[in-house]
Amino acid sequence: MSLFVTLGRAAALALLLVAGPALAELVPSDAQRQAAAEVAESLRYGHYADVNLDDEWSRQAFDRYLDILDGQRAYLLRRDVDAFDDLATTLDDAVLDGDLSRPFALYRRYHERAEARLSWLLARLDEGLDFGFDGDQRMLLDREDTPWPGSEAALDALWTKRLQNAALTLSISDQSPEQVEDTLRQRYEGQLSRLRQTNEEDVFGLFMAAVTGSIDPHSEYLSPRQSESFDIQMRLSLEGIGALLQADGEYVKVASLVPGGPAERAGVLQPADRIVGVGQEDEEIVNVVGMRLDDVVDMIRGPKGSVVRLDVVPAQAVDMTRSKEVEITRDTVNLEDQAARGEVIEVERDGEMHRLGMIEVPTFYVDFDAWQAGEEDYRSTTRDVAREVERLKAEGVEGIVLDLRDNGGGALQEANSLIGLFIDRGPTVQVRDARGRISLYGDTNSGTLYDGPLVVLVNRLSASASEIFAGAVQDYGRGLVVGNDTFGKGTVQTLDELSHGQIKLTRAKFYRISGESTQHRGVTPDIRFPSLIDPELIGESSLDNALAWDTVRQVQYRQYGEPQRYLETLRERHRRRAEDHPNFHYLERQAKLAERLREQHTSVSLNREQRRREVEAQEAEQLALENQRREALGLEPLEEWIDARDAPQDEVDGDPDASTDAGTATGPDAEPIDRAQVVEAAEILLDFARLDSGLRLAEYD
Repeated sequence: MSLFVTLGRAAALALLLVAGPALAELVPSDAQRQAAAEVAESLRYGHYADVNLDDEWSRQAFDRYLDILDGQRAYLLRRDVDAFDDLATTLDDAVLDGDLSRPFALYRRYHERAEARLSWLLARLDEGLDFGFDGDQRMLLDREDTPWPGSEAALDALWTKRLQNAALTLSISDQSPEQVEDTLRQRYEGQLSRLRQTNEEDVFGLFMAAVTGSIDPHSEYLSPRQSESFDIQMRLSLEGIGALLQADGEYVKVASLVPGGPAERAGVLQPADRIVGVGQEDEEIVNVVGMRLDDVVDMIRGPKGSVVRLDVVPAQAVDMTRSKEVEITRDTVNLEDQAARGEVIEVERDGEMHRLGMIEVPTFYVDFDAWQAGEEDYRSTTRDVAREVERLKAEGVEGIVLDLRDNGGGALQEANSLIGLFIDRGPTVQVRDARGRISLYGDTNSGTLYDGPLVVLVNRLSASASEIFAGAVQDYGRGLVVGNDTFGKGTVQTLDELSHGQIKLTRAKFYRISGESTQHRGVTPDIRFPSLIDPELIGESSLDNALAWDTVRQVQYRQYGEPQRYLETLRERHRRRAEDHPNFHYLERQAKLAERLREQHTSVSLNREQRRREVEAQEAEQLALENQRREALGLEPLEEWIDARDAPQDEVDGDPDASTDAGTATGPDAEPIDRAQVVEAAEILLDFARLDSGLRLAEYD
């Protein structure tokens, strides 16, 4: 299962907007009532978990519906929520019977409040903003756990702060008072216009998102329009930037990048970046804060060869004022762009040069059409990796690193066949269905293509099939896994037709041959690298209602080695190298700094000077770390932290003959930090190979 697919749950939270009826006409159709009952039956009898649609579930679904409608407690009043408290015990009956009158009525109440609030904001703008930005007030950034406001006056006070913060953010970004008012008017008028176009399909989609999302994050209802879009995504025929986007409060967040896609090739976007503006070619950038996800996606999509301009707040930025404009040329993602590719890495040790192989595997792919047609030369991950392994063996490498970083998964059959290149047949993964039945999958072909030292490099965005492969390598003792904890996506979904739309349903769970689930926890590396990806923002454990980790009985399998006997020595050698390596030193300190700043950054000052001082102090720490790294690498220091990620690099790991051009993530032209991880994985591989060969010689003697 692909991460590109499984994170698609974010689209269920978006409203699909067309010209719609008046608010009073927002009532469920007969088709939607029937679909609701079908969804309920699917959850009860088809979902992997033991789903009981009872009063306890009703409370969870009711809370989730409120979170979807008004997660920041900014529109509804306490009395509004109390007026619909009956849903806390009757949502089960409403869904089972297809009686959607009360859920639709709650949406209409929210709609009334949201429309009135946006009108209130526009009226304030018409009066003219007179904020001095010189008081001592602060605004809480996350209100998810705050009580519901008790009065209109309390909401007015909250929105006065929100309006002041929005104006201050734009003002700090060098907009004049007139530009600030124009930008905010455009934002709120756009939100009001889209709100007034809401139709009953939008409301039904939101409610179904609450129903399915209360069970697990990967089960979702797809409306007829969403089903069509989903099919297009699965064919990878959409022309755009190759980034999966996710709703994150009022913002749109980058969830992951499609391997080989335009965004990854451009090197200007990273997971957890927030997109606050979108512009076409030379047109003015439109602010998309508060815009619905599907609308933002539609603005970013476009014909191949055209340019989209994005206003992006980097994931590590501590304030939303720190955005920068980037450009990406839209393109399609071709199989060739996702093909495995290898190279030889030379590592000097004791005055002697050693050659190690590295194969980057961006995704688990197979040309299904060619395969089903019986073509002998069809493309697949296993075939392409096998070709690279043969080439690297011919070049005399002492070991091979398989780079699965950012590999979100793909075809399960390829994970099974790929492990077969490195073991002499055996099981790869166990799949348990809702009835507790376990199916065993693996490699059935005898013989191995490569039996030498092996290291698998993973990160937080290695998911699903990547985790199955890495877990199998670890369980078989076939090699080492290094990097970061993986995503933790260990469930299987199927897509089923309904009388109105479709349902993507979690029906099974993956387990390693050791019996441990990959769900929620992912695969823990044998040697851990520092990471700037925040597990609180990215990964299965960051998703609401993710299914828990558990175990089943392990299967019988052959042990190919005992790399764990060398772990203490390998970790110590890695630690010593990392202490002296500018990039690893930077990653370790930056990760700790980012965590501290995140814990501290729970509110923002509405005082211009105080806000400026806080942002400057935080960015000064980040800039100092970046420049320490650059100085150690012999690179020019930067004047501003915001330029760090996109600054041109004149050297890679101290090599003045190497340059960077935002090319492949791990090739010779890669960014220094990414490259440092590959080189260190090769260093660990060399240590492992020499320790293992030494032990084998000793045992042989």
